Amino acid sequence: MEIKYVTKNNALIAKLYGDLDEYSAEYVRMSLDKILSDMSFVGGASLILDFSHVTFMDSTGIGVLIGRYKKYEKKQVEIKISSPPAQVDRIMKMAGIYRLMPLV
Repeated sequence: MEIKYVTKNNALIAKLYGDLDEYSAEYVRMSLDKILSDMSFVGGASLILDFSHVTFMDSTGIGVLIGRYKKYEKKQVEIKISSPPAQVDRIMKMAGIYRLMPLV
């Protein structure tokens, strides 16, 4: 798993590359937590997770997303999901992720 960051307007875009599973979960968790602690977000900011290059995601990835949602919500930073491939989109729909993090 690799994560590249881009800023656009009042959003930080995290582009994820590879598999989001039990092997990469800790890296993704720590990377997104570090971004939250390193940057001074203001209310109304958002984090967009770009899944266009994620090749696989399992339930461990869902757990990472829910955990980050809770942390970012406390700082009033909205998390949004962008461009999930069909197989990742199916998992997110089944888990109800889009009720917490809107698809953009």
